[in-house]
Amino acid sequence: QVQLVESGGGLVQAGGSLRLSCAASGRTFSSRGMAWFRQAPGKEREFAAGINRNGGNPNYADSVKGRFTISRDNAKNTVYLQLNSLKPEDTAVYYCAAGRQYYSDGSYNDRYDYWGQGTQVTVSS
Repeated sequence: QVQLVESGGGLVQAGGSLRLSCAASGRTFSSRGMAWFRQAPGKEREFAAGINRNGGNPNYADSVKGRFTISRDNAKNTVYLQLNSLKPEDTAVYYCAAGRQYYSDGSYNDRYDYWGQGTQVTVSS
């Protein structure tokens, strides 16, 4: 069982930055690909960024590429998402997700078994 707790969301002006964190419980964090998804009001949840269990293969949705950076610290059981050059359309609840142990590489089409409760990011224009 993996529990994920996100933090770092908030209200920011367009062009600003935020750093989201996701702390994981348990001993299997370092063997799982991780990802961030987001869900805007009235829209379906979408993949934003993912990373494999070794910190490689960072991959991004086209809408965030060049502005967001995903990273992880396996010693701290934490995955991060740095959000730069934020736009109003980035407003969403951001969720952390953990993929299947040993099989996931943080890709958008992986199966994600565990989810956090989400953290709200609001970007004002």
